[in-house]
Amino acid sequence: MNTPAVITVSDCSLTALSRLLEKYTLTLALTDNNSDIPGSYWGAPEAGLIANKVFVSPDTPVHSLLHETCHYICMDTQRRTQLNTDAAGDYDEENAVCYLQIILANELTGLSSTQMMHDMDSWGYSFRLGSAKAWFEEDAEDARAWLIRHQLITQDNKPSYKLRC
Repeated sequence: MNTPAVITVSDCSLTALSRLLEKYTLTLALTDNNSDIPGSYWGAPEAGLIANKVFVSPDTPVHSLLHETCHYICMDTQRRTQLNTDAAGDYDEENAVCYLQIILANELTGLSSTQMMHDMDSWGYSFRLGSAKAWFEEDAEDARAWLIRHQLITQDNKPSYKLRC
């Protein structure tokens, strides 16, 4: 498979990635390149999610790691306790996940919301306005309101480091 150039786990500090995940009671679990990734819904190199572990390999895109992390953050406690591979969730939650992954990109040195939106577009995320940037800036008020209502971000778009109840 010919994959687009995006920021991968190998481009980032594992310590920084682990610290971010730990703020949400998650553990980063690293596998080898070209091996199966436990809990990956789409298969390698996409991140996997089982219980409170995010599984990645060095070639896993960081947008995938953050997307699965944000699913864990945004799901309710009951789903979180039964989590194995399929994060499920509805349309509103999926939009909130995408919005939050853009915000969390700013929490990692060497990454930014701008880079995250670029990587999401490169990988093939689909947004009604044609790009992640246009969606985030012009069409994502419902996702932002969802995150604020569940106390996952503050009014000034900062992460609260809380999990949805």
